[in-house]
Amino acid sequence: MQKSLHIDANKCTGCLQCEMACSYENYGVFNIAKSRIKIFNFEHAGRMVPYTCTQCAEAWCMNACPVDAIRVDAATGAKVVNEANCVGCKVCTIACPFGTVNYVAETGKVQKCDLCGGDPACATACPTGAITYVDADWTGLDKMRAWAGKTDNATRASA
Repeated sequence: MQKSLHIDANKCTGCLQCEMACSYENYGVFNIAKSRIKIFNFEHAGRMVPYTCTQCAEAWCMNACPVDAIRVDAATGAKVVNEANCVGCKVCTIACPFGTVNYVAETGKVQKCDLCGGDPACATACPTGAITYVDADWTGLDKMRAWAGKTDNATRASA
């Protein structure tokens, strides 16, 4: 069973523990600028929202890469950047509609969430449970079906 990150923005306090854990896991330093997950601050709404690669089924970043530097990890299903193959052309950063593939000037390569090989540091570090690592089916299709069912029932009730 594939797993994926599930983000519940209602539980996020903006503590940045996920960003710190990510940077430490990937670079060995506590530096949120190096994190592959970001906390967006919606000041006017008074909300903080964690955001990272959603590991799209039809990964535009992977399909756009001219040197096949992004491949699917068979164990986790994550679309992973192979730095040895990456030429730093940034085509994947343009192809990603969510802006979660980022160019790293120091290395001349790109980075994106790789689910930490199946044990995401961000989920482990999140003190409120805003970020969890759950069965992929739970976060996707079943959730959409449930929402569609609610919408359909509301439409019938008002007709």
